[in-house]
Amino acid sequence: MLSKTLFFTSLEELQSESEALRAFSPSFVIAFASPTFFLIPSFHKTLADICHNCIGCSTAGEISGNRVFENGITLVAVRFSSSAQVKIYHTHLQDMESSFKTGESLAGDIDNEGLRGVYLLAPGVDVNGSALLEGLTTKLPENVGISGGLAGDYGAFEQTYVLHPEGVDSRSVAAIAFYGESLSFDYSAHGGWRSFGPARAVTSATANQLFELDGRPALDIYKKYLGEYANDLPASGLLFPFEVLNEEGQPTQVIRTILGVDESSKSLILAGEVQQSHYLRLMHASTDDLIDGAHRAIDGITNSTPNYHADCLALVTSCVGRKLVMGDRVEEEIEEIDRQLTGQVCIAGFYSYGEISPLLNKAQCELHNQTLTIMLLREAT
Repeated sequence: MLSKTLFFTSLEELQSESEALRAFSPSFVIAFASPTFFLIPSFHKTLADICHNCIGCSTAGEISGNRVFENGITLVAVRFSSSAQVKIYHTHLQDMESSFKTGESLAGDIDNEGLRGVYLLAPGVDVNGSALLEGLTTKLPENVGISGGLAGDYGAFEQTYVLHPEGVDSRSVAAIAFYGESLSFDYSAHGGWRSFGPARAVTSATANQLFELDGRPALDIYKKYLGEYANDLPASGLLFPFEVLNEEGQPTQVIRTILGVDESSKSLILAGEVQQSHYLRLMHASTDDLIDGAHRAIDGITNSTPNYHADCLALVTSCVGRKLVMGDRVEEEIEEIDRQLTGQVCIAGFYSYGEISPLLNKAQCELHNQTLTIMLLREAT
């Protein structure tokens, strides 16, 4: 497997390299880019001309190598050496309420014969990410890992975009399905956030809308804890996510981010679902905490995978909330991954509104928030 990641500051730069990229004959390409590029019709045409098997999404920051960028295009091009292949699937997400059915519909289109893994990109606003993922997993083999994330728009939470072979729009869900016995995948995810305050019972919630904690309006409780930060909601919600605890009050390793507020119902709109049998506790983090979380994420792979050092593609999805906390030091979490991976490793990815990954190679896939996730793809030769 040969892979390369390139960063471009303009569409013209990408177009100037398009002939060389076509000559590379990639099996697939992925583009992570600023939302503005998806409004340019020639952006999709340029990518489709390079390789028909193309997907991409808008971001809250682009990752290329061990660097983090903004307002550009990170392009990943991969060429398989064996008979491995990919198939691209996409479908339309009508609204948040149809998230489960959309995932179920997409899964029904995917050919399960020889399926090894799925990489998914979805809208980052007006979506129930956990329901989308739940619908997708209903018809896929249990041993198939799913990774990817929800598109971003630099924290504005207004309009995100997904690209697939047929075009670009704000309501598409696109997936790369990987086939071939020569392909292997490793996954890991870790946060680094610290919980504080009491655990509060979820006493009223519908899907990903949280109405009450301990019988009181969720928005009132949240604003009380945030203090002056409440004036900047929903953006400030990225700095104070929820830790999800199970019925016994034990951590589930799932974090939920606040994507919006509904003043009329005094509720919080979360990136994924919570259950009324669960408890929630507020979280916060420092830059050092989050860098340590990145270390734990990649350390989980390097310690559990004997041949992690083989040539591979590392697709990283990290949350925009982490980027906001770390500020100018944001590259340090990507540098931590680069430092621990040896061999010919191609690193690329994006800052998202939701991260999709199993926890350390466990088959069950989760929608994460405020988490750094890694998918390592290798091809045996």
